[in-house]
Amino acid sequence: MFAAVDLGSNSFRLHIGHHDGDVIRVVKSARDPIRLAAGLDAEGNLSPAAIQSAVTCLARFREILNAYPIVGVRVVATNTVRIAKNAGALLPAAEAAIGYPIEVISGLEEGRLIYMGVSNSIAIPGERRLVLDIGGGSTEVILGRGHEIVKVESFAIGTVKHSASFFPDGHISEAGFDAAILSARSMFEDAAPPYQPVHWRSAYGSSGTMRAISDAIHKNGLGDGSITLKNLNSLRRYCEQTGHISELELNGIKPERVAMVVGGLAILIGLLEEFNIQVLHPIEAGLRMGVMWDMYLRSTKRDRREQSVHTVASLFHADMSRANRVAEMVRSLYAQLKPSSDAYTRHLYWSALMHEVGMVVSHTSYHKHGAYMVENADMAGFTTREQRTMSKLILSQKGNLRKISDGFSDLDFAKAVLALRLAVTLMHSRVELDYADLRLKMKSKIELEIRQDWVSLHPTVAFWLQKEIECWREVGVEFLVKANV
Repeated sequence: MFAAVDLGSNSFRLHIGHHDGDVIRVVKSARDPIRLAAGLDAEGNLSPAAIQSAVTCLARFREILNAYPIVGVRVVATNTVRIAKNAGALLPAAEAAIGYPIEVISGLEEGRLIYMGVSNSIAIPGERRLVLDIGGGSTEVILGRGHEIVKVESFAIGTVKHSASFFPDGHISEAGFDAAILSARSMFEDAAPPYQPVHWRSAYGSSGTMRAISDAIHKNGLGDGSITLKNLNSLRRYCEQTGHISELELNGIKPERVAMVVGGLAILIGLLEEFNIQVLHPIEAGLRMGVMWDMYLRSTKRDRREQSVHTVASLFHADMSRANRVAEMVRSLYAQLKPSSDAYTRHLYWSALMHEVGMVVSHTSYHKHGAYMVENADMAGFTTREQRTMSKLILSQKGNLRKISDGFSDLDFAKAVLALRLAVTLMHSRVELDYADLRLKMKSKIELEIRQDWVSLHPTVAFWLQKEIECWREVGVEFLVKANV
Protein backbone atom coordinates (compact mmCIF):
# COMPACT_ATOMS: atom_id res chain seq x y z
CA MET A 1 0.00 0.00 0.00
CA PHE A 2 1.37 3.41 -1.02
CA ALA A 3 0.49 6.99 -0.08
CA ALA A 4 1.01 10.21 -2.02
CA VAL A 5 0.69 13.63 -0.43
CA ASP A 6 0.52 16.63 -2.77
CA LEU A 7 1.25 20.06 -1.28
CA GLY A 8 -0.40 22.06 -4.03
CA SER A 9 -0.71 25.82 -4.35
CA ASN A 10 -4.47 25.70 -3.85
CA SER A 11 -5.10 22.48 -1.91
CA PHE A 12 -3.19 19.84 0.01
CA ARG A 13 -4.32 16.36 -1.02
CA LEU A 14 -3.66 12.80 0.05
CA HIS A 15 -4.20 9.49 -1.74
CA ILE A 16 -3.70 6.04 -0.25
CA GLY A 17 -3.86 3.15 -2.71
CA HIS A 18 -2.70 -0.36 -3.45
CA HIS A 19 -1.48 -2.03 -6.62
CA ASP A 20 -4.03 -4.46 -8.02
CA GLY A 21 -3.14 -6.10 -11.32
CA ASP A 22 -2.77 -3.30 -13.87
CA VAL A 23 -4.19 -0.51 -11.70
CA ILE A 24 -3.63 1.28 -8.43
CA ARG A 25 -6.88 1.41 -6.48
CA VAL A 26 -7.39 4.41 -4.21
CA VAL A 27 -8.79 3.35 -0.83
CA LYS A 28 -8.62 6.70 0.96
CA SER A 29 -8.47 10.35 -0.11
CA ALA A 30 -8.30 13.58 1.81
CA ARG A 31 -8.25 17.23 0.76
CA ASP A 32 -7.75 20.53 2.55
CA PRO A 33 -8.23 23.75 0.49
CA ILE A 34 -5.70 25.81 2.41
CA ARG A 35 -4.85 28.05 -0.62
CA LEU A 36 -1.15 28.21 0.17
CA ALA A 37 -0.42 30.47 -2.82
CA ALA A 38 -2.76 33.10 -1.42
CA GLY A 39 -0.45 33.28 1.60
CA LEU A 40 2.43 34.71 -0.45
CA ASP A 41 3.06 38.40 0.23
CA ALA A 42 4.41 41.00 -2.21
CA GLU A 43 8.00 39.95 -1.42
CA GLY A 44 7.28 36.30 -2.15
CA ASN A 45 7.24 35.12 1.48
CA LEU A 46 4.63 32.84 3.01
CA SER A 47 2.77 34.46 5.88
CA PRO A 48 2.95 32.91 9.38
CA ALA A 49 -0.77 32.13 9.09
CA ALA A 50 -0.23 30.24 5.82
CA ILE A 51 2.64 28.25 7.34
CA GLN A 52 0.53 27.37 10.38
CA SER A 53 -2.38 26.26 8.19
CA ALA A 54 -0.03 23.98 6.24
CA VAL A 55 1.42 22.46 9.39
CA THR A 56 -2.02 21.89 10.94
CA CYS A 57 -3.26 20.19 7.77
CA LEU A 58 -0.24 17.89 7.58
CA ALA A 59 -0.67 16.87 11.22
CA ARG A 60 -4.21 15.74 10.33
CA PHE A 61 -2.89 13.88 7.29
CA ARG A 62 -0.39 12.09 9.54
CA GLU A 63 -3.25 10.71 11.65
CA ILE A 64 -4.85 9.31 8.49
CA LEU A 65 -1.59 7.75 7.30
CA ASN A 66 -1.02 6.10 10.67
CA ALA A 67 -4.29 4.21 10.32
CA TYR A 68 -3.13 2.25 7.25
CA PRO A 69 -0.40 -0.41 6.70
CA ILE A 70 1.58 1.72 4.26
CA VAL A 71 4.91 0.53 2.83
CA GLY A 72 5.80 3.75 1.02
CA VAL A 73 4.94 7.43 1.46
CA ARG A 74 6.04 10.36 -0.70
CA VAL A 75 5.22 13.96 0.05
CA VAL A 76 5.75 16.34 -2.88
CA ALA A 77 5.53 20.12 -2.92
CA THR A 78 4.85 22.08 -6.09
CA ASN A 79 4.92 25.67 -7.37
CA THR A 80 4.26 27.74 -4.25
CA VAL A 81 6.90 25.98 -2.18
CA ARG A 82 9.25 26.13 -5.18
CA ILE A 83 9.02 29.92 -5.37
CA ALA A 84 8.48 30.92 -1.73
CA LYS A 85 11.56 32.79 -0.52
CA ASN A 86 11.02 31.57 3.03
CA ALA A 87 10.27 27.95 2.17
CA GLY A 88 12.99 27.10 4.66
CA ALA A 89 10.71 28.35 7.42
CA LEU A 90 7.93 26.01 6.31
CA LEU A 91 9.69 22.76 5.44
CA PRO A 92 11.16 21.70 8.83
CA ALA A 93 7.87 22.28 10.66
CA ALA A 94 5.88 20.67 7.84
CA GLU A 95 8.14 17.59 7.79
CA ALA A 96 7.82 17.24 11.56
CA ALA A 97 4.02 17.44 11.25
CA ILE A 98 3.64 14.84 8.49
CA GLY A 99 6.50 12.63 9.72
CA TYR A 100 8.11 12.23 6.29
CA PRO A 101 10.59 14.25 4.19
CA ILE A 102 9.05 16.70 1.75
CA GLU A 103 10.32 16.64 -1.83
CA VAL A 104 10.18 20.01 -3.59
CA ILE A 105 9.79 18.92 -7.21
CA SER A 106 10.48 20.97 -10.33
CA GLY A 107 7.74 21.88 -12.76
CA LEU A 108 9.11 19.38 -15.28
CA GLU A 109 9.19 16.59 -12.68
CA GLU A 110 5.64 17.53 -11.75
CA GLY A 111 4.68 17.17 -15.40
CA ARG A 112 6.39 13.79 -15.64
CA LEU A 113 4.51 12.46 -12.61
CA ILE A 114 1.21 13.87 -13.88
CA TYR A 115 1.72 12.09 -17.19
CA MET A 116 2.67 8.86 -15.41
CA GLY A 117 -0.61 9.00 -13.49
CA VAL A 118 -2.62 9.63 -16.65
CA SER A 119 -0.85 7.10 -18.89
CA ASN A 120 -1.28 4.31 -16.36
CA SER A 121 -4.99 5.07 -16.11
CA ILE A 122 -5.69 4.90 -19.86
CA ALA A 123 -5.69 1.43 -21.40
CA ILE A 124 -4.76 2.57 -24.91
CA PRO A 125 -1.22 1.32 -25.67
CA GLY A 126 0.85 3.64 -27.81
CA GLU A 127 -1.76 6.40 -27.94
CA ARG A 128 -0.37 9.78 -28.94
CA ARG A 129 -1.80 12.15 -26.35
CA LEU A 130 -1.64 15.65 -24.92
CA VAL A 131 -2.11 16.12 -21.18
CA LEU A 132 -2.88 19.47 -19.54
CA ASP A 133 -2.91 20.23 -15.83
CA ILE A 134 -3.89 23.63 -14.43
CA GLY A 135 -2.85 23.97 -10.82
CA GLY A 136 -3.05 26.74 -8.27
CA GLY A 137 0.43 28.04 -9.12
CA SER A 138 1.53 26.50 -12.41
CA THR A 139 0.27 24.79 -15.55
CA GLU A 140 1.89 21.68 -16.98
CA VAL A 141 1.67 20.62 -20.63
CA ILE A 142 2.87 17.14 -21.60
CA LEU A 143 3.02 15.44 -24.98
CA GLY A 144 3.47 11.69 -24.94
CA ARG A 145 3.03 8.36 -26.66
CA GLY A 146 1.84 5.48 -24.49
CA HIS A 147 3.92 5.58 -21.31
CA GLU A 148 6.72 7.63 -22.90
CA ILE A 149 6.98 11.41 -22.62
CA VAL A 150 7.93 13.22 -25.79
CA LYS A 151 7.94 16.77 -24.43
CA VAL A 152 6.99 18.42 -21.14
CA GLU A 153 6.83 22.07 -20.10
CA SER A 154 5.75 23.92 -16.98
CA PHE A 155 4.35 27.44 -17.15
CA ALA A 156 4.22 29.85 -14.21
CA ILE A 157 0.51 30.53 -14.49
CA GLY A 158 -2.09 29.14 -12.09
CA THR A 159 -5.60 29.68 -10.84
CA VAL A 160 -4.78 31.51 -7.59
CA LYS A 161 -2.82 34.45 -9.00
CA HIS A 162 -4.91 34.60 -12.19
CA SER A 163 -8.13 34.92 -10.19
CA ALA A 164 -6.66 37.62 -7.96
CA SER A 165 -5.10 39.56 -10.86
CA PHE A 166 -8.01 39.70 -13.29
CA PHE A 167 -11.02 39.42 -10.99
CA PRO A 168 -9.97 41.76 -8.15
CA ASP A 169 -12.18 41.68 -5.07
CA GLY A 170 -14.25 39.02 -6.83
CA HIS A 171 -15.62 41.29 -9.59
CA ILE A 172 -16.29 39.45 -12.87
CA SER A 173 -16.53 41.43 -16.10
CA GLU A 174 -16.23 40.88 -19.82
CA ALA A 175 -13.14 43.10 -19.90
CA GLY A 176 -11.61 41.13 -17.03
CA PHE A 177 -12.17 37.84 -18.83
CA ASP A 178 -10.77 39.24 -22.09
CA ALA A 179 -7.61 40.37 -20.30
CA ALA A 180 -7.28 37.09 -18.39
CA ILE A 181 -7.58 34.99 -21.55
CA LEU A 182 -5.20 37.23 -23.50
CA SER A 183 -2.64 36.99 -20.68
CA ALA A 184 -2.93 33.20 -20.67
CA ARG A 185 -2.53 33.01 -24.44
CA SER A 186 0.59 35.15 -24.25
CA MET A 187 2.13 32.60 -21.86
CA PHE A 188 1.48 29.69 -24.20
CA GLU A 189 1.78 31.12 -27.73
CA ASP A 190 5.55 30.73 -28.15
CA ALA A 191 5.43 27.11 -26.95
CA ALA A 192 2.35 26.17 -28.98
CA PRO A 193 3.76 24.64 -32.22
CA PRO A 194 4.87 21.23 -30.80
CA TYR A 195 1.47 20.77 -29.12
CA GLN A 196 -0.76 21.22 -32.16
CA PRO A 197 -3.28 18.42 -32.97
CA VAL A 198 -1.07 16.97 -35.70
CA HIS A 199 1.17 15.63 -32.92
CA TRP A 200 -1.50 13.86 -30.85
CA ARG A 201 -4.75 11.95 -31.14
CA SER A 202 -6.50 12.72 -27.82
CA ALA A 203 -6.20 15.51 -25.24
CA TYR A 204 -6.79 15.05 -21.52
CA GLY A 205 -7.24 17.42 -18.61
CA SER A 206 -5.92 15.93 -15.38
CA SER A 207 -6.38 18.60 -12.73
CA GLY A 208 -9.23 19.13 -10.29
CA THR A 209 -9.81 22.47 -11.98
CA MET A 210 -10.62 20.73 -15.28
CA ARG A 211 -13.00 18.30 -13.62
CA ALA A 212 -14.69 21.12 -11.69
CA ILE A 213 -15.21 23.10 -14.89
CA SER A 214 -16.67 20.04 -16.60
CA ASP A 215 -19.05 19.52 -13.66
CA ALA A 216 -20.03 23.21 -13.69
CA ILE A 217 -20.90 23.03 -17.38
CA HIS A 218 -22.97 19.85 -17.01
CA LYS A 219 -24.71 20.45 -13.68
CA ASN A 220 -25.69 24.02 -14.51
CA GLY A 221 -27.24 23.20 -17.88
CA LEU A 222 -24.55 24.97 -19.89
CA GLY A 223 -23.65 22.00 -22.06
CA ASP A 224 -23.06 18.27 -21.98
CA GLY A 225 -20.05 18.49 -19.69
CA SER A 226 -17.51 18.12 -22.47
CA ILE A 227 -14.70 20.66 -22.48
CA THR A 228 -14.99 22.54 -25.75
CA LEU A 229 -14.61 26.23 -26.52
CA LYS A 230 -18.37 26.47 -27.05
CA ASN A 231 -19.15 25.08 -23.60
CA LEU A 232 -16.36 27.02 -21.91
CA ASN A 233 -17.65 30.27 -23.37
CA SER A 234 -21.16 29.42 -22.17
CA LEU A 235 -19.77 29.08 -18.66
CA ARG A 236 -17.85 32.33 -19.12
CA ARG A 237 -21.01 34.24 -20.07
CA TYR A 238 -22.83 32.74 -17.09
CA CYS A 239 -20.07 34.02 -14.79
CA GLU A 240 -20.08 37.48 -16.41
CA GLN A 241 -23.84 37.79 -16.02
CA THR A 242 -23.57 37.03 -12.31
CA GLY A 243 -20.93 39.74 -11.91
CA HIS A 244 -19.31 38.69 -8.65
CA ILE A 245 -17.64 35.54 -7.39
CA SER A 246 -19.49 35.69 -4.05
CA GLU A 247 -22.83 35.58 -5.90
CA LEU A 248 -21.81 32.87 -8.34
CA GLU A 249 -23.65 29.68 -7.49
CA LEU A 250 -22.40 26.71 -9.46
CA ASN A 251 -24.11 23.40 -8.80
CA GLY A 252 -21.55 20.76 -7.93
CA ILE A 253 -18.84 23.29 -7.00
CA LYS A 254 -18.09 24.08 -3.38
CA PRO A 255 -18.20 27.84 -2.63
CA GLU A 256 -14.50 27.97 -1.68
CA ARG A 257 -13.55 26.60 -5.11
CA VAL A 258 -15.57 29.05 -7.21
CA ALA A 259 -12.78 31.64 -7.45
CA MET A 260 -10.36 28.95 -8.66
CA VAL A 261 -12.86 27.81 -11.29
CA VAL A 262 -13.15 31.34 -12.67
CA GLY A 263 -9.37 31.83 -12.90
CA GLY A 264 -8.91 28.33 -14.29
CA LEU A 265 -11.63 28.91 -16.87
CA ALA A 266 -9.72 31.85 -18.36
CA ILE A 267 -6.49 29.84 -18.50
CA LEU A 268 -8.27 26.86 -20.04
CA ILE A 269 -9.86 28.96 -22.77
CA GLY A 270 -6.42 30.36 -23.56
CA LEU A 271 -4.98 26.85 -23.79
CA LEU A 272 -7.68 25.53 -26.11
CA GLU A 273 -7.36 28.56 -28.38
CA GLU A 274 -3.55 28.46 -28.61
CA PHE A 275 -3.26 24.68 -29.00
CA ASN A 276 -6.32 24.36 -31.28
CA ILE A 277 -7.90 21.72 -29.05
CA GLN A 278 -11.42 20.76 -30.15
CA VAL A 279 -12.30 18.52 -27.20
CA LEU A 280 -10.46 18.04 -23.90
CA HIS A 281 -11.34 14.95 -21.87
CA PRO A 282 -11.26 15.41 -18.07
CA ILE A 283 -9.70 12.43 -16.31
CA GLU A 284 -9.55 11.36 -12.66
CA ALA A 285 -5.79 10.86 -12.60
CA GLY A 286 -2.76 13.05 -12.21
CA LEU A 287 0.05 13.95 -9.86
CA ARG A 288 -0.89 11.83 -6.83
CA MET A 289 -1.60 8.78 -8.94
CA GLY A 290 1.70 9.33 -10.74
CA VAL A 291 3.58 9.53 -7.44
CA MET A 292 2.09 6.19 -6.34
CA TRP A 293 2.98 4.58 -9.68
CA ASP A 294 6.52 5.91 -9.36
CA MET A 295 6.81 4.33 -5.90
CA TYR A 296 5.45 1.04 -7.20
CA LEU A 297 7.91 0.99 -10.12
CA ARG A 298 10.82 1.79 -7.80
CA SER A 299 9.78 -1.12 -5.60
CA THR A 300 10.00 -3.40 -8.64
CA LYS A 301 13.49 -2.11 -9.59
CA ARG A 302 12.19 -0.03 -12.48
CA ASP A 303 13.50 3.29 -11.20
CA ARG A 304 13.26 6.17 -13.67
CA ARG A 305 16.21 7.83 -11.93
CA GLU A 306 18.60 5.16 -13.24
CA GLN A 307 17.76 6.11 -16.80
CA SER A 308 18.16 9.83 -16.02
CA VAL A 309 21.66 9.28 -14.64
CA HIS A 310 22.78 7.38 -17.73
CA THR A 311 21.14 9.99 -19.98
CA VAL A 312 23.08 12.82 -18.31
CA ALA A 313 26.34 10.87 -18.44
CA SER A 314 25.80 10.15 -22.13
CA LEU A 315 24.67 13.69 -22.96
CA PHE A 316 27.89 15.14 -21.55
CA HIS A 317 30.11 12.44 -23.06
CA ALA A 318 31.35 10.94 -19.80
CA ASP A 319 33.83 8.06 -20.15
CA MET A 320 31.60 5.26 -18.83
CA SER A 321 34.47 2.81 -18.37
CA ARG A 322 36.03 5.23 -15.87
CA ALA A 323 32.67 6.11 -14.39
CA ASN A 324 31.72 2.47 -13.81
CA ARG A 325 35.09 1.75 -12.27
CA VAL A 326 34.70 4.60 -9.75
CA ALA A 327 31.11 3.58 -9.05
CA GLU A 328 32.08 0.00 -8.22
CA MET A 329 34.97 1.13 -6.02
CA VAL A 330 32.81 3.67 -4.19
CA ARG A 331 30.18 1.04 -3.51
CA SER A 332 32.75 -1.23 -1.83
CA LEU A 333 34.48 1.56 0.10
CA TYR A 334 31.20 2.98 1.43
CA ALA A 335 30.10 -0.47 2.58
CA GLN A 336 33.36 -0.81 4.55
CA LEU A 337 32.58 2.48 6.31
CA LYS A 338 29.33 0.97 7.63
CA PRO A 339 26.92 3.91 7.30
CA SER A 340 24.03 3.98 9.78
CA SER A 341 21.48 3.83 6.94
CA ASP A 342 21.31 3.52 3.17
CA ALA A 343 20.08 7.11 2.74
CA TYR A 344 23.11 8.05 0.59
CA THR A 345 23.96 4.68 -0.95
CA ARG A 346 22.19 5.04 -4.28
CA HIS A 347 22.86 8.78 -4.62
CA LEU A 348 26.55 8.17 -3.99
CA TYR A 349 26.62 5.47 -6.66
CA TRP A 350 24.83 7.76 -9.14
CA SER A 351 27.19 10.63 -8.27
CA ALA A 352 30.13 8.36 -9.06
CA LEU A 353 28.64 7.54 -12.47
CA MET A 354 28.31 11.26 -13.22
CA HIS A 355 31.48 12.45 -11.47
CA GLU A 356 33.21 13.47 -14.71
CA VAL A 357 30.33 15.07 -16.64
CA GLY A 358 31.97 18.47 -16.06
CA MET A 359 34.89 17.38 -18.25
CA VAL A 360 32.88 18.59 -21.23
CA VAL A 361 33.51 22.13 -19.93
CA SER A 362 36.91 21.96 -18.19
CA HIS A 363 39.51 19.34 -17.33
CA THR A 364 40.79 21.25 -14.31
CA SER A 365 37.56 22.49 -12.68
CA TYR A 366 35.36 19.68 -13.91
CA HIS A 367 34.09 18.93 -10.39
CA LYS A 368 32.69 22.47 -10.07
CA HIS A 369 31.07 22.43 -13.50
CA GLY A 370 29.73 18.91 -12.96
CA ALA A 371 28.21 19.91 -9.62
CA TYR A 372 26.41 22.85 -11.25
CA MET A 373 25.20 20.75 -14.17
CA VAL A 374 23.78 17.98 -11.99
CA GLU A 375 22.06 20.39 -9.61
CA ASN A 376 20.40 22.33 -12.42
CA ALA A 377 19.73 19.68 -15.06
CA ASP A 378 16.22 18.43 -15.77
CA MET A 379 16.60 14.91 -14.38
CA ALA A 380 13.35 12.96 -14.52
CA GLY A 381 12.55 11.12 -11.30
CA PHE A 382 14.78 13.25 -9.07
CA THR A 383 13.73 15.87 -6.58
CA THR A 384 15.51 19.17 -6.06
CA ARG A 385 16.91 17.89 -2.77
CA GLU A 386 18.28 14.71 -4.36
CA GLN A 387 20.01 16.64 -7.13
CA ARG A 388 21.48 19.04 -4.59
CA THR A 389 22.87 16.10 -2.61
CA MET A 390 24.49 14.58 -5.71
CA SER A 391 25.82 18.01 -6.68
CA LYS A 392 27.55 18.38 -3.29
CA LEU A 393 29.07 14.91 -3.60
CA ILE A 394 30.39 15.63 -7.10
CA LEU A 395 31.80 18.96 -5.92
CA SER A 396 33.51 17.20 -3.00
CA GLN A 397 35.44 14.69 -5.12
CA LYS A 398 38.58 16.86 -5.31
CA GLY A 399 40.07 20.00 -3.84
CA ASN A 400 39.53 21.42 -0.38
CA LEU A 401 36.76 20.14 1.86
CA ARG A 402 35.84 23.49 3.40
CA LYS A 403 33.35 24.09 0.61
CA ILE A 404 31.13 21.25 1.81
CA SER A 405 32.15 20.94 5.48
CA ASP A 406 28.75 22.22 6.62
CA GLY A 407 27.43 18.76 5.75
CA PHE A 408 29.89 16.90 7.94
CA SER A 409 27.59 17.05 10.96
CA ASP A 410 25.98 14.09 9.18
CA LEU A 411 28.59 11.33 9.57
CA ASP A 412 27.05 9.23 6.80
CA PHE A 413 27.46 12.15 4.38
CA ALA A 414 31.10 12.56 5.46
CA LYS A 415 31.64 8.85 4.84
CA ALA A 416 30.11 9.20 1.38
CA VAL A 417 32.49 12.06 0.59
CA LEU A 418 35.48 10.04 1.81
CA ALA A 419 34.48 7.00 -0.26
CA LEU A 420 34.08 9.05 -3.43
CA ARG A 421 37.36 10.94 -3.01
CA LEU A 422 39.31 7.73 -2.42
CA ALA A 423 37.63 5.96 -5.34
CA VAL A 424 38.50 8.83 -7.67
CA THR A 425 42.09 8.89 -6.37
CA LEU A 426 42.55 5.14 -6.86
CA MET A 427 41.07 5.31 -10.34
CA HIS A 428 43.45 8.11 -11.35
CA SER A 429 46.38 6.15 -9.92
CA ARG A 430 45.28 3.08 -11.92
CA VAL A 431 45.22 0.90 -8.81
CA GLU A 432 43.89 -2.58 -9.50
CA LEU A 433 42.02 -2.81 -6.24
CA ASP A 434 41.73 -6.04 -4.31
CA TYR A 435 39.32 -5.05 -1.57
CA ALA A 436 40.67 -7.77 0.71
CA ASP A 437 43.93 -5.76 0.89
CA LEU A 438 42.28 -2.51 2.02
CA ARG A 439 40.70 -1.55 5.35
CA LEU A 440 38.84 1.74 5.81
CA LYS A 441 37.19 3.13 8.94
CA MET A 442 35.74 6.51 9.91
CA LYS A 443 34.47 7.53 13.32
CA SER A 444 36.17 10.38 15.14
CA LYS A 445 39.09 9.93 12.74
CA ILE A 446 39.81 8.20 9.43
CA GLU A 447 41.92 5.06 9.38
CA LEU A 448 43.12 3.61 6.09
CA GLU A 449 45.20 0.44 5.89
CA ILE A 450 46.77 -0.35 2.49
CA ARG A 451 49.35 -2.72 1.04
CA GLN A 452 52.95 -1.61 1.31
CA ASP A 453 53.70 -2.44 -2.34
CA TRP A 454 50.99 -0.06 -3.57
CA VAL A 455 53.42 2.82 -3.17
CA SER A 456 56.06 1.18 -5.38
CA LEU A 457 53.54 -0.14 -7.89
CA HIS A 458 51.63 3.16 -8.05
CA PRO A 459 54.00 6.02 -7.16
CA THR A 460 51.29 8.71 -7.23
CA VAL A 461 49.27 6.99 -4.47
CA ALA A 462 51.56 8.32 -1.74
CA PHE A 463 51.36 11.83 -3.20
CA TRP A 464 47.56 11.83 -3.39
CA LEU A 465 47.10 10.31 0.04
CA GLN A 466 49.33 13.00 1.58
CA LYS A 467 47.17 15.66 -0.12
CA GLU A 468 44.10 13.91 1.24
CA ILE A 469 45.49 13.88 4.78
CA GLU A 470 46.04 17.65 4.55
CA CYS A 471 42.53 18.31 3.19
CA TRP A 472 40.86 16.43 6.02
CA ARG A 473 43.13 18.09 8.58
CA GLU A 474 41.87 21.49 7.38
CA VAL A 475 38.32 20.55 8.46
CA GLY A 476 39.46 19.09 11.77
CA VAL A 477 39.49 15.39 10.89
CA GLU A 478 42.58 13.26 11.53
CA PHE A 479 43.47 10.88 8.68
CA LEU A 480 45.81 8.00 9.53
CA VAL A 481 47.36 5.78 6.86
CA LYS A 482 48.97 2.47 7.74
CA ALA A 483 50.83 0.26 5.27
CA ASN A 484 50.81 -3.48 5.88
CA VAL A 485 53.13 -6.08 4.42
